[in-house]
Amino acid sequence: MFAYRYSYVRVFLLSTALAIPVAAQQPAAKPVKGNSPEETSVHKLPLRRVVLYKSGVGYFEHDGAVHGNQDVEIDLTSGQLNDVLKSLTALDLTGGRIVGASYSSREPAGHQLASLPVPVADRTTLTALLQGLRGAQLEVRAGTTTFSGRLLSVEDKARREGTSEVRVREVSLMSEAGDVRSFAIDTATSLRFTDRTLEEELKRALGLLDASHAQDTRRLVLSTTGAGDRELRVSYISEVPVWKTTYRLVMPALDGAKPLLQGWAIVDNTIGEDWDNVELSLAAGAPQSFIQQLSQPYYTRRPEVPLPEGYMLTPQTHEATLIGGSALRGEVNDSSGASVAGAIVRVVDENGNQVAEMETDDDGAYAFSGLAPGDYRVEISKDGFQRSIINGVSVAGSQTTTVNASLHIGSPSTTVEVTAAAGAQLQIDGSGSYMGTVGGGGGENVAGGILDQGHVTRRGTNLTTLSPAAAARSSIVAAQSDALGDLFEYKLKDRVTIRKNQSALVPIVQTDISAEKVSLWNANMSVSRPLRALWLTNSSSLVLDGGSFSVLDGGAFAGEGIVDAIEPGERRLISYAIDLAVQVDTRNGTEQGKFTRTRISHGVMIRTSEEHQSVTYTIHNADASPRTVVIEHPVHPGWKLAPTLHPDEQTDSAYRFRVSVEPKQTSTFKAEETRSNDVQYRLSGLDDPALDLFIHQGTVNPEIEAALRQVLAQKTTVAHLDAELHAKQQESDGIFRDQERVRENMKALKGTPEEKSLTERYTKELGDQETQLATLKQEIAGLEAQKQKAQEDLEATIQNLSFDVKL
Repeated sequence: MFAYRYSYVRVFLLSTALAIPVAAQQPAAKPVKGNSPEETSVHKLPLRRVVLYKSGVGYFEHDGAVHGNQDVEIDLTSGQLNDVLKSLTALDLTGGRIVGASYSSREPAGHQLASLPVPVADRTTLTALLQGLRGAQLEVRAGTTTFSGRLLSVEDKARREGTSEVRVREVSLMSEAGDVRSFAIDTATSLRFTDRTLEEELKRALGLLDASHAQDTRRLVLSTTGAGDRELRVSYISEVPVWKTTYRLVMPALDGAKPLLQGWAIVDNTIGEDWDNVELSLAAGAPQSFIQQLSQPYYTRRPEVPLPEGYMLTPQTHEATLIGGSALRGEVNDSSGASVAGAIVRVVDENGNQVAEMETDDDGAYAFSGLAPGDYRVEISKDGFQRSIINGVSVAGSQTTTVNASLHIGSPSTTVEVTAAAGAQLQIDGSGSYMGTVGGGGGENVAGGILDQGHVTRRGTNLTTLSPAAAARSSIVAAQSDALGDLFEYKLKDRVTIRKNQSALVPIVQTDISAEKVSLWNANMSVSRPLRALWLTNSSSLVLDGGSFSVLDGGAFAGEGIVDAIEPGERRLISYAIDLAVQVDTRNGTEQGKFTRTRISHGVMIRTSEEHQSVTYTIHNADASPRTVVIEHPVHPGWKLAPTLHPDEQTDSAYRFRVSVEPKQTSTFKAEETRSNDVQYRLSGLDDPALDLFIHQGTVNPEIEAALRQVLAQKTTVAHLDAELHAKQQESDGIFRDQERVRENMKALKGTPEEKSLTERYTKELGDQETQLATLKQEIAGLEAQKQKAQEDLEATIQNLSFDVKL
């Protein structure tokens, strides 16, 4: 009697869950059913829908009709089974029930063979097999001789044949009568096990070995119960190859036309069955998933949960925009033209919502970045000035709008309101470009037809051959985009068929897109010349998944690159080739810091020095066509761009400046930056050498110098009073010490003949000293009062000093 191991599978039910034991080697075993008189049949449930994700998993949905207590089966691979067991969902949508599920368990061949009495394993030889079966009933046929008995031994023996020695394998058997005979195993000898059970186990072992090399197919059977025709839906996830995205950018031949973006997805079918006429969606997202060996029988109580594994496609490309090119900046002055610092500047959109707010800096300047294109209202206010409102301030994409304003002295409750077109100091700077389009698709509508590169094609009538661009645009988009939970999907409009172990290239995107051809320069790049690039704006409503792209320009291949995912409306810079016609040279310049500002407040003098650095980019265009060169100038922490520089956009590590270079010409662009350093000095420690140093360094003007010399004069007065007070105190201390000496002498005179005369003299001397001490005490008290008053005046002078001077 041999023991059989059982496998357990969890099934998902509409109303309850059952655990049904299934014999390991009995495929398509049926779980226990309800008491239904209807006969059971097996029906294959077709695959209807597939959703593939970037995390290397796919969602599969089978949908079909069942009748009565009909079983349904789904073909899987062993690799799918673990994911299916932890994600299988089965629903009877029309009142029936799923009562169980079973699958053909595949115990590892080594474990199964180890449980058999037949020693068949990897690399097992006939000698090892027979030695492992010693004592078994065996029949040997050698020519016309037949002998039966129990296997006694198997051994190799040497014997001579002519002049050579050969080794012969012999088996020895003992009959029921006790006779022992040996037979050489050669081509004329046959062996047969006469034990029927042992023969069956040997066949079984060989069958297991054969099955381990067979095609990897696992069959999942779901048992249903119910009456009549019903709709059944089964879904699960499975590991699949990551689907890949690749794009083609077709540059237009006509000025003003938009490039055509065509996107394809590469899909691989590696599961256990064909995708026959399925609804395919490609999700641009990576939901969390992991692997757990649920289908593998375990022979230990310790659980085994391997670390999650996944493959994420991480293409590399140029940095995304951090601060957009649409900017609003300006300066706020008073009626005399002086800068107004600390003014509140608010930006309000067309719906009355405040979108930005800041205070003007010490130069009266303000700047907002990353504003969406549109019309805004700018409100400026500060205590002591009338409130100013500028309406109709238009901010365009990739441009900087400058709005300078003048505030008039008055009550903040009084408002001066103007419109940008009529009264505000409004100007547009920067070099943002506007890319116009005709007809929305690269062609102008002409009487129901499409005008493209000079050819007219009537709808429904072939008047002339379509150009490649027109033909591409006339194609029907094969996929539509939509939200898929928290993700984004491309849902193919037509059903697809992909056979098992085959791959396919399916179209997912075809749309016009806004792009500007530029040359990109970054000193940190590994090439010595700029890159040919496209400043691409996703003007479509689609989320463009990350992937590779190829550029077709002038009807031929122009280059390729990699791009990250691009959201609708997002602007990205993508490069695809080296621009051999443009050369860029850089030259660095530095300027030592010089003092530019002095502020005095609350007894502290703050001296500001400004350090300058610059990079001059010299750009030569050897081509016969003009170039727009995008300079990526690195962002240096702590440094500010010169006020005259306005980058078109900014990334996390670089400013992007646009420089136009005419054919066969050389242009220069200078990126200047400044950094301020503050040095503090407490005026209480001011002395003549320090003031002379400040004058030498140019950090004080005559007005500040005069105020500081007054401080020095007051400090001198305090110092003189302190010296005089110190002298009086020393004189008082001297008299006190002399009195102590006299008193000691008077003590020594007691009982001497000179006591009387000297005591009278010492007493008179002590009296005179007391008079001097009283006078000194009064003088010291007066000097202390004078010094305290002078010190208070000095501290008041220092605290009340207030200057803010630009040097």
